[in-house]
Amino acid sequence: AGAAAARGCCPMLLLLLPLLLLLAAPGPAAGLLYPRDSPSRERRELNGLWSFRADFSPGRDAGFAQRWYRQPLRQTGPVIDMPVPASFNDITQDPSLENYIGWVWYEKEVLLPARWLQDDLSTRVVLRFGSAHYYSMVWVNGVQVVEHEGGHLPFEADISSIVHGSPGVPCRITVALNNTLTPHTLPPGSIQYMNDKSRYPKNYFVQNIRFDFFNYAGIHRPVVLYTTPSVYIDDITVTTTASEGVAMVQYQVSVVGSTLYSLSLSLRDQEGKVVATGDGPAGELKVLNPNLWWPYLMHENPGYRYSLEVKMQAQANGVLLEDVYTLPVGIRTVHVTSTQFLINGRPFYFHGVNKHEDADIRGKGFDWPLVVKDFNLLRWLGANSFRTSHYPYAEEIMDLCDAYGIVVIDECPGVGIKMPESFGNKSLQHHLVVMEELIRRDKNRPSVVMWSVANEPASELPPAAHYFKTLIAHTKALDPSRPVTFVTEANYALDLGAPYVDVICVNSYFSWYHDSGHLEVIPLQLTAQFENWYKTYQKPIIQSEYGADSVPGLHSDPPLMFSEEYQKALLKEYHSVFDKKRKEYVIGELIWNFADFMTNQGTTRVLGNKKGIFTRQRQPKSSAFVLRERYWKIANESSCLPPVIKSHALFL
Repeated sequence: AGAAAARGCCPMLLLLLPLLLLLAAPGPAAGLLYPRDSPSRERRELNGLWSFRADFSPGRDAGFAQRWYRQPLRQTGPVIDMPVPASFNDITQDPSLENYIGWVWYEKEVLLPARWLQDDLSTRVVLRFGSAHYYSMVWVNGVQVVEHEGGHLPFEADISSIVHGSPGVPCRITVALNNTLTPHTLPPGSIQYMNDKSRYPKNYFVQNIRFDFFNYAGIHRPVVLYTTPSVYIDDITVTTTASEGVAMVQYQVSVVGSTLYSLSLSLRDQEGKVVATGDGPAGELKVLNPNLWWPYLMHENPGYRYSLEVKMQAQANGVLLEDVYTLPVGIRTVHVTSTQFLINGRPFYFHGVNKHEDADIRGKGFDWPLVVKDFNLLRWLGANSFRTSHYPYAEEIMDLCDAYGIVVIDECPGVGIKMPESFGNKSLQHHLVVMEELIRRDKNRPSVVMWSVANEPASELPPAAHYFKTLIAHTKALDPSRPVTFVTEANYALDLGAPYVDVICVNSYFSWYHDSGHLEVIPLQLTAQFENWYKTYQKPIIQSEYGADSVPGLHSDPPLMFSEEYQKALLKEYHSVFDKKRKEYVIGELIWNFADFMTNQGTTRVLGNKKGIFTRQRQPKSSAFVLRERYWKIANESSCLPPVIKSHALFL
């Protein structure tokens, strides 16, 4: 458990958030297509500097009591500039903001194009947040437009009625965020008040968490305004099948704003040639001799995507409206047997990484240079996959996975589910909604081959059986086309959720957290782990985490813990067992971690978790070269790449 401390707070902070959670019951599900420019749509990013103010009042409730959203934020008191997207924690020199828990306020004023604001209401204006941590309330010109519970996933609001008819008038966007975690949030947490007045100030509390990464907060992903016609394409769902030179693309399109409309669809290849057409809200497109979507290093042309152009025409108030949306589509199949994971009918072996959205200064804030650097390192490494540990990553990252052929295990924020009260109906209902939001966002992505509903929950607790049975069944009902898993660290004989998964994902840290320093125990213990799990469940297994901390530049021979040599030696011991078991039923290995990352302070963490094979600044440790040599060797053994690609490891 970690702790983020704050002074001078009272229980009002805790009382306000549950009240808001009750008021914000989920409404009818709607589409959440990623905003793209088209002949009928425009988008405008609102990234940059926003005004920012943390509410340091004793109850963290001054912003609501004084209605800060009713006036420019600068008129309520001191504000500072805050970059968006970014976490607010590391931006200033203020230690009270670094570990702040409670409500913070953001504001930005923007001028909208006059063509968006005509009085005929034929143009719909939407405000969209890629993610904000964790509970969000948004006002436009003092009018509340949306509330959203949870981070890591997008939410939006139609603000047309507020901004129409006001050309030349600034649009003031106000956001209140609360990063408090409770037993029923995802991830869960708890507030602990320190009542010993001889040791702690009055009303002193800490935010306890049960996950090992820093609880960054803020507006973490792009904020955009975009337009659609008043009758518009709300959602598109695509699934694909393929066999013997023929592929079928099944589609469903929903339209909002009118029941009188027509739809036409065109599927184009990368040269712009139309390969299939259709019409109506549901149907099937037949593609002859398709270019399949293949993972990186599994084909000479990985990540192939078609473009599905959907056109809608409708009459509204005597005016003909047209909406156009183009969705990238990858044609691929996924199938799981008792010993294999098949993509397009061929065995796929996950040789990849676990990651974090984490970097110096920006925290979890989205940053294009960092993202591109990470993908270049992944391809240099020969990694073909990663898990979105331990929350959904930015949509822009997922776009690059689709384009580059990087396979993704898409994980929801279900990390740190350890307390018995986090397995109750209140938590479960929220978890179901989160999976709905995640699948709605990522359902059309060819790179996403499996959903992960949790990481290292206390799945040995009695309520876990009903919890995971219900959660996994709900996930499969939402998307029958993909397998479902969660990542376990429980004993194979005690895990009550494992019977419901399609693939066993297991984390273990032999000779690190257990039998520390004793590398010689790894072969015996890891072999027993695999054999026990497979004998019990007869399902394929992924080693979803393994690794060791290493401090860059710290050397020791013979290898000692925290040295680069020990990290290398531990990896090699694991690899020797992987090489035996991947001939049977082990279908993947994901190192923990891609790069060092920040955590809460603690006696076992020196400026964060050091299990990365790259530093937090993305420089390689010795273990990166060990893994690179291994991954390219596996790729060359199992792929059908041309010799020119096999001969060199893509110096990107």
